[in-house]
Amino acid sequence: MTDTKEQLDYSRTLFLPKTDFPMRAGLPKMEPDLVKRWKEMNLYRKLREEAAGRPKFVLHDGPPYANGNIHIGHALNKVLKDVITRSFQMRGYDSNYVPGWDCHGLPIEWKIEEQYRAKGKNKDEVPINEFRRECREFASHWIEVQTEEFHRLGIEGDFEQPYTTMNFHAEARIAGELMKIAALGQLYRGSKPVMWSVVERTALAEAEVEYQDYESDTVWVKFPVIEWGAKPDSADLAAKVAELQGAFVVIWTTTPWTIPGNRAICFSPRISYGLYEVTAAENDFGPRPGEKLVFADALAEESFAKAKLEYSRLRDVTGDELRHLTCAHPLCDIGYDFPVPLLEGDHVTDDAGTGFVHTAPSHGREDFEAWMDHTRELAARGVDVAIPFPVGDDGYYTKDAPGFGPDSADGAARVIDDKGKKGDANKRVIAALIAADMLFARGRLKHTYPHSWRSKKPVIFRNTPQWFVHMDKEFADGATLRQRSLKAIDDTRFVPAGGQRRLRGMIETRPDWVLSRQRAWGVPITVFVDEDGEILIDETVNRRIFEAFEAEGADAWFEDGAKDRFLEGRDDTDRWTKVTDILDVWFDSGSTHTFTLEDRPDLKWPADVYLEGSDQHRGWFHSSLLESCATRGRAPYNAVVTHGFTMDENGEKMSKSKGNTVTPQDIMNQSGADILRLWVMTTDYWEDQRLGKATIQTNIDAYRKLRNTIRWMLGTLSHDEGDEVAYADLPQLERYMLHRLVELEALVNRGYDDFDFKTIARALIDFASVDLSAFYFDIRKDALYCDAPSSIRRKAALQTVRKIFDCLTCWLAPMLPFTMEEAWLMRYPDATSVHLAQFPAVEAEWLDEALAATWRRIRTVRRVVTGALEIERREKRIGSSLEAAPVVHIADAELRKALEGRDFEEICITSGVVVKDGEGPSAAFRMPEVAGVSVEPALANGRKCARSWRLTNDVGSDPEFPEVSARDAAALHELKALGRLE
Repeated sequence: MTDTKEQLDYSRTLFLPKTDFPMRAGLPKMEPDLVKRWKEMNLYRKLREEAAGRPKFVLHDGPPYANGNIHIGHALNKVLKDVITRSFQMRGYDSNYVPGWDCHGLPIEWKIEEQYRAKGKNKDEVPINEFRRECREFASHWIEVQTEEFHRLGIEGDFEQPYTTMNFHAEARIAGELMKIAALGQLYRGSKPVMWSVVERTALAEAEVEYQDYESDTVWVKFPVIEWGAKPDSADLAAKVAELQGAFVVIWTTTPWTIPGNRAICFSPRISYGLYEVTAAENDFGPRPGEKLVFADALAEESFAKAKLEYSRLRDVTGDELRHLTCAHPLCDIGYDFPVPLLEGDHVTDDAGTGFVHTAPSHGREDFEAWMDHTRELAARGVDVAIPFPVGDDGYYTKDAPGFGPDSADGAARVIDDKGKKGDANKRVIAALIAADMLFARGRLKHTYPHSWRSKKPVIFRNTPQWFVHMDKEFADGATLRQRSLKAIDDTRFVPAGGQRRLRGMIETRPDWVLSRQRAWGVPITVFVDEDGEILIDETVNRRIFEAFEAEGADAWFEDGAKDRFLEGRDDTDRWTKVTDILDVWFDSGSTHTFTLEDRPDLKWPADVYLEGSDQHRGWFHSSLLESCATRGRAPYNAVVTHGFTMDENGEKMSKSKGNTVTPQDIMNQSGADILRLWVMTTDYWEDQRLGKATIQTNIDAYRKLRNTIRWMLGTLSHDEGDEVAYADLPQLERYMLHRLVELEALVNRGYDDFDFKTIARALIDFASVDLSAFYFDIRKDALYCDAPSSIRRKAALQTVRKIFDCLTCWLAPMLPFTMEEAWLMRYPDATSVHLAQFPAVEAEWLDEALAATWRRIRTVRRVVTGALEIERREKRIGSSLEAAPVVHIADAELRKALEGRDFEEICITSGVVVKDGEGPSAAFRMPEVAGVSVEPALANGRKCARSWRLTNDVGSDPEFPEVSARDAAALHELKALGRLE
């Protein structure tokens, strides 16, 4: 032992923090090592074993497409899901996460076709099941790639047994759900206009469409009023209607190519219309002086100006008159010799155009619905109500478009070609209108127009035979699918709440559900149909199909002889035709709840929560709702959580062409997955978020502060011997910190329940930097470093730091799984994983609102003292706060009372402090936000302790340790007695 008369190295006698937890995280290197460790120890299986018997909490994973590397949207989505499942797992639930993938449909089929085109191969020349095999292999490859990328993000789940829509059992269940809907009488074959991609040769769902700027030809077209059908009963009205014969009703459209499909004109009785006469004309074509035209009054001036016409208004035209008008088609002379009635339509406005809507039921949803609403009335009037098919799947006009179809002199005109470029349809239709003297005016308009989100090419609306599910046909219980779905929406919790209104609005107005696609890679529509559209309902046939799919997958439907195989034993096989369309991929994903939640014993139905991007109100949330309500009468989820989309730092959409994309791979390689996860946790994910270098740096800075707090605790706890101090014997400062833990526990649990991660993350980060590093740890460093081993104050502080460490690391473990695992294993080297732990319990007796209120006042005064001393340090009048002994003036009685009986110099980390009543001198330091407190800086008296650096008057009072204070000398004697003094 060293002779105490010799100079001691007092720093070696202090309980300074000691830890191997590095200050620099090195996350890009450390995190992959932990991923490997978790795999080797099979953490997922241990989690399931640990949770056996607990109540289940199930988040059902919305399936991403298996067709490329993950992007920042995937990262945001998966991190949110991971945090939810981990947080419930650590709060007493069996929270099993089963990842899934969407494997069918156009995204993958399109990729294989691109490969074919690059090799000069023709898809149609390849046997269908060989093509499907290539699609399956492509999807399998990307599932493996994405699995590793999700692991790197720290996502924990059953990646060894995920669900995929191309799994044979899944394909059987999807087909089974379709056959179930058919057996309920809710499936039918119909003809309606759908969004059609000429480039991809398939119908598209709304969720597969994005809107881009597009420049269209616009035309104002004249429809001549003719005498046709029965006259009005009123002689006066009949006279007015007859007066309009020879006039023209004018429509406006941005799709001239749909004019061959025109069958009606819609008007609104709520709009004011007038009869106008042309008085002068400047154009080379169009109306001439003397022509009479009917327009909405609000749009007449603008329309006549467009055509460079002068005009006069002759009289009002009432809704009763319009209701009795019939026009001729403007191209009646080239094969369109049929009446064009005027129909009332709720969708008609006078915001733009002419106040009359060109109605082509082959080419628009509202057009179709308006036509169908009036078919009984029109048929009674002798109108042919059949809807034509003017445009084929290749974008060419058909024989239903006389003058422009394959029989025309110039051959068939084309609306859009295979590359998505405009064909000659508009040009030829406009030329025909000019030749017929039916063009009022023409122009160009830039507007948003639907494009396929895969090919990025414009789509068209065309009438095609498709398979539909009724929205308004009653089930046996008397409710329709629409009614069931709306009730289910009302029974579902939405986060944020606005999602409920959005989904409800979509269901209220949506048309019948289109299920069919004209593609090759997917689950087929496994029904047989006769020429009248009747569907074969045969349980034996359905069972054969299901069993075949279970054993062989959906390829069985496309094998030679499939029809005979499935219809074996029936004596009417010639009556039935096997449908070759496949199901819309949204039906696949909408059915995942059946073969995942229902069929896996480690899950449950319905799910507690679905979480996806806000676009899934029209996608997965929507299709899952419809499928489940059709087959089970309720939604497959109890709650729906939505997140926004990630923009660049300027709020612009990320795009490779703009060069503003941020990839999760780059962030993880440069900064670490926990930095990316911290960004997710601190952002307002319910809205669109911004991400870029500055955002990442902000999160790096926040992470560094948090890490340093954890590092300090680990270093300090290296001296912890596990002593327990009874709560009644704890100093009030420790009681206050335990109170803060109770407050935070309530906030953390409420935040995880509400999926409000930002509130949790920001509260815990603030707690670490403000409550701990800048306050509690700052105050207690002296006691922790310098007090004797037997000190109750020191033991109480160690005990409190221990509890804070356990709470903070566990509460943050779902958010920052790598860092908290690293810290936990550093603290508890024999532990398996922090992720197998439960959130530590906090004691109800720790809650002490009165004590907390007192300490909030103490901290208020302390803030003013700290502010005054910061100026003294900046001006180099003191080196540290221990050189100061400020005079604190307090005029506020409550603040003064809060300091009574406190060691305020310890709280302020000074070597002395004087508290006086009153406002203090005018020159004293003040903070505008703290009324009634001022501080006069002053230097402390006494000698500096060589061990604690405090200035006291008792340095040298112990002859064995003359350089230190009496407190420090007593500590040294105790260390010496314990044999710890070198």
